[in-house]
Amino acid sequence: MVKKLKSIFLLISLFAFTFIIQGCSLSNQKANSNDVIQINYGHGFMPETPHHKSSLKFKEEVEKKTNGKVKVNVFPSSQLGSAREMFEGLQLGTQEIALVPTARISGFAPELQLFDLPFLFPSRDTAYKLMDGKVGNDLLKTLEKQYVKGVVFYEDGFKHFTSNNKITEAKDFKGQKFRTMESPIVMKQFKSLGANPVPIDFAELYNSLQLGVIDGQENPLVTIENMKFYEVQDYLLLSEHAYLGHALLFNDNWFKKLPKDIQKILYDTGRELAKWQRKEVQKEEEKYLKTIEKSGTKIIKLNEKQKKELKKITNPVHKEYVKMFGDKILNDAYREIERLEGNEVTN
Repeated sequence: MVKKLKSIFLLISLFAFTFIIQGCSLSNQKANSNDVIQINYGHGFMPETPHHKSSLKFKEEVEKKTNGKVKVNVFPSSQLGSAREMFEGLQLGTQEIALVPTARISGFAPELQLFDLPFLFPSRDTAYKLMDGKVGNDLLKTLEKQYVKGVVFYEDGFKHFTSNNKITEAKDFKGQKFRTMESPIVMKQFKSLGANPVPIDFAELYNSLQLGVIDGQENPLVTIENMKFYEVQDYLLLSEHAYLGHALLFNDNWFKKLPKDIQKILYDTGRELAKWQRKEVQKEEEKYLKTIEKSGTKIIKLNEKQKKELKKITNPVHKEYVKMFGDKILNDAYREIERLEGNEVTN
């Protein structure tokens, strides 16, 4: 009888324990459903740039639209690491959002080197329409195999050359050492001009220019001004020879687990702010040029004849892209540019 009572008591205890555990679990689930979603958003630009300002606007709008259910923590100036490290952070789940330059993640998404092709985009408006249309969306989809969701392209703008040696035409590039990113397309561009491409980490670029390790580099005006490369360069050639975009990226696994309404707010806000950020970059470029000119750096602008010569010499780089990825992406881009510009694209 005693053994039977002990067995009944044990069963009641187990039942009560199970009920308590389940109750705690349900309580936790309910609490978790009300938890604030914390998002870490990293990029490599300084606080005064349109890039950082756009990330702050993203924070403000998302937090407002979600009534405080989402909190966005913004980390500028590469606080979360280099572009490569932030991309890896998205893959590993240690970071939720990153804004990174297309050229600096070419090791993960080599098709994005389309932006680096010399003289592909005739104008800024055409570049925007291409990025926001089918060609841009197809490029963003290539990131899915890396477990990263591509949202939209922001911009640094058109790239220009700087050097301590005067450059006004193609022959002036011969023999010069130019810093380059680890992008096969960019390196091929410099080789086609007779220059020597030297891969150097971005963090070491200023010192490398100052010490004469290299003669020059290429970057948009926002980078040349903010990183003060003009302090250690005598000439700026306004070439607009290629375009540097920034991709807004989400951790794909994390994003898919979010409530649908939160997903929509994050995605839509990211895309809407791209247009605002691009306008800000264009406005700031006028200020950048004034700062660079005041420093004593001589500004040279390519005329149409010089631009055509450089375009002709660097055109084989386009064929290199086809060798690497086939002709579909590039031909789609050619057709879209032709439609938008109303002119036949020479290639």
